[in-house]
Parts: sequence; structure tokens; C-alpha cells
Amino acid sequence: MKEYDTVIGLEIHVQLKTESKMFCSTSANYFGEKPNSHVCPTCLGLPGALPVTNKKAMENAVKVGLALNCRINNFNRFDRKSYFYPDLPKGFQISQFDLPVAQEGFVLVGDKKIRINRAHQEEDTGKLIHQTVSGEKVSLIDFNRCGVPLIEIVTEPDISSAEEAKNYAKKIHQLMRYIGVADVDMEKAGMRFDANVSLKPKGAKELGTKVEIKNINSFGFLEKAINFEVERQTKALESGEKIIQETRGWVEGKSETVSQRTKETSPDYRYFPDPDLPPLNFADEVLKTIAESLPELPDAKTERFEKEYKLSNYEAKLLVEDKDVADWFEEALRVYLKVGESEDETNKARKVANWVQGEVLRTVNDTGMSIKELKAEPASLVELLIMIDKNRVSHQAAKQVFAE
Repeated sequence: MKEYDTVIGLEIHVQLKTESKMFCSTSANYFGEKPNSHVCPTCLGLPGALPVTNKKAMENAVKVGLALNCRINNFNRFDRKSYFYPDLPKGFQISQFDLPVAQEGFVLVGDKKIRINRAHQEEDTGKLIHQTVSGEKVSLIDFNRCGVPLIEIVTEPDISSAEEAKNYAKKIHQLMRYIGVADVDMEKAGMRFDANVSLKPKGAKELGTKVEIKNINSFGFLEKAINFEVERQTKALESGEKIIQETRGWVEGKSETVSQRTKETSPDYRYFPDPDLPPLNFADEVLKTIAESLPELPDAKTERFEKEYKLSNYEAKLLVEDKDVADWFEEALRVYLKVGESEDETNKARKVANWVQGEVLRTVNDTGMSIKELKAEPASLVELLIMIDKNRVSHQAAKQVFAE
């Protein structure tokens, strides 16, 4: 049996957190609202309605680019991407083509560098709802999501397995939450994945024909869809079939990908500069201000926890995985160092880390709440630690107290 290399590129769509939509003043907080209640002439593409660029969305897009180690293009512009689909009322999507907001970045997944080709700003589409009405199968359209700010992050074809793709997607999810630009709640379509998958003979330089799997909405589905597609393409190549460039969808009920349409290429979209939107030109001072507003990012925080608190890489990564957990840990340690018994900082850091990784995260996971919702605050944990230090309670008793 011939051996093949798997080549994967991911396109991740992230809804940016803003009060209004990308090109109009309609509220972007549409989830759970009555269908077609968050719309206006602009996001519905009605004649005579003109778009205006959302400043906050563009600032968030710059933050995304900086967090991905990208080059930020001071001069960038919007283009029209023309294609017909029922949930795209204008008949085109306002996106970015040759002058996106960010290009040529990377993220580290473990020890591997995954290159970022681009991160470009665009608008989201509406949502199709397939139902049976009066015995007839119909598709209903909810345009509430139409026009919500969306940033698309596109990798180079650097990913070589489904597991690696999942880990990369999780890293992007973590970064978006860290910099505070998105909730990335996949149950609310806040983050979706398109995977470009191809196979090539092992060691060959020339890439194989890619197939795109569209609109995957969970890390688990992403891994399953890629694994299925790799197996499907392998069987096809082994039987002498030719892989065609197409768009496929993941059907979870059948655990398989299905063909949707022949894949368009850039010329098919007929990109051209949007005549209603002026190009954007970010001043260097503005970009500097945005860069200075970014928080400490996960990789840097992990490295600092290892050096400053002498934690293992595993311990540091566990604490840093969620920014709120990392902040909770550091606040507890700050209070402990200030009011606790005189003791080596490293020992105190390890005690707090052990409790946060143990009882605190166990409570968070068991209750399904966030760490911000815990009744026990960082200072509460410190009170317990001081009682343990003074032999007023045993470690086991303190766990019971914490649980209460």
C-alpha cells in the first residue's frame, strides 16, 4: 500500500465582540432573539443603504493580528466577494482580498510553528433553518447574524494531522479569549472551522488536490471530519480515482463528509474594491496604542510562571489555559505572600498552584460554572492555607471547608 503525507490548512472564522454590526448600527447581540428582529436596510442589502466601517471591530482585528505575530498592514481595504447564496442578501459579501488587515504571522503549537497566511476582516452571513412546515420541507432564513463582524484566520498548509489541527484550533480559541475580542462560543456559532485537506505521496514536494470541509463547529467534529476525509481520499487514490477540488460538508449523524459543490477559485468570486467604503490607513501611533493594550499572552505567561514561580511546564500550562484561572491563581498568591506566614515564595506558589489545579478546578468542572462565579474568592483560599500552616485544620478538613 502506498504511503501518503497529510496536508491540512485551516480557515477559522471568529465573530468579534462589538455592540453593533460591521457596517451598520444594528445591535450585534442577536443570539436567542426573535428571527429577523436585528436587521436594517444596510445589513439586508436594500437599495440605497450605505455601509460605514465599525471602528471597534477593526481595532479588534488589529489585536488578533498582533496576537498571531502578524505584520499589520497600515493601509488595508474592503472588497466585494461575489457569490449567490440564500443567506447572503446582497448577493456579495464585504470581505478583504489583496490588502487584508494582517499577514505573515505564526503561532506555536507545542514545538511546531504553524504559519498564518492572513487574518482578514469581513461580515458574517445569515442562518438557514431547515424545517418541515405543513408537511413540506422548507428552508427558512434568519438574517439576524447577517453583518456581524467576522475575522477569518487562514493558515499555510503546515498542519499534518487531525490531532494537530484540533490543537491549533484550541490555541486560537485560547488566544481570542485572552485578548478579549471574542467569546468564541461554538454553541452560538462564535467560532467555526473550514479545513482544507489533501494527500500527496510520502516525501513529494507537489501538493495534492485539496478538498474543503465547511462549517465545522466543534473541536471534536474537526478531528473526526479530517480523519474521515483522509481515509476517504486514501481509499480513492488507492483505487485509482482522481480527487476533485470540491466543497464538502460534515454530517455528524452519519460521521462522514458529503459533497456540496465544486469548489470556487478566487477569479470565480470576482473580487473588486468596495466602492462604498474608503480604504483604511492606520497611523503608527494608533497601532502602537493597540499593541500596548494587549494583555500578557499564554506562551509568555507560561514561560513566566515557570521562571518566576518554579512551576513545571505542565503545571504552568494548566493554570494558563484559561486567563481567568491564571488571574485567580496570581491574586491568591499575591494575598498569600502579603498576609501569610514568612515562607519561601516558591513554596507558597506551589501550595496555591496545587490547590487551584486540584480543588478549585475540580469545583469549576463539577459545577459547570466559571471561576469568576465561584463563591470562594482568592482571599478565601488564602484563609484556608493560613489555617493549614498554623495547624488549625488538617489538609483533608480544609478540602471539606472549601467544598462548603
